[in-house]
Amino acid sequence: GGHTTEILRLLSCLSESYSPRHYILADSDKMSEAKIRSFEQKRAETFSNSQFTLDRIPRSREVRQSWTSSMVTTLYSILYSLPLTYKLKPDLILCNGPGTCVPVCISALLLGLLGLKRAIIVYVESICRVETLSLSGKILYYFSDYFIVQWPALKEKYPKSVFLGRIV
Repeated sequence: GGHTTEILRLLSCLSESYSPRHYILADSDKMSEAKIRSFEQKRAETFSNSQFTLDRIPRSREVRQSWTSSMVTTLYSILYSLPLTYKLKPDLILCNGPGTCVPVCISALLLGLLGLKRAIIVYVESICRVETLSLSGKILYYFSDYFIVQWPALKEKYPKSVFLGRIV
């Protein structure tokens, strides 16, 4: 959906040194894989050494899911993400808002706390978030290394954020 389109726009600006790229999708996401494969196929025409992987994790929260049950499903998603994050040992996590990014970022933070691997977390709030943060943004504002917003009103409300204007 929209988050996938936004992240692919961001990735199109990155050099070939950001390789391999590891995409992590919600297991119920039916549309993003085709978009990612198409993007990577086009990228391979420019960068011959382009490498990527796709992995799926359980969705941490469905739309309109109750807070109580979403805490349980998010915990399950974090536990599922830990071995994957340990296997991938990312240097950088670039995320932009879907709930799937929260368990991955928390898993990466846990690996850093355990001294196994420190990842830089860059969170880019969606362009559609003009005055308030998404739920993922509200959580990751406190844990990300760089928190990027695309509207000045958000920069005013969240001083730790970095305002770069529209970047997607």
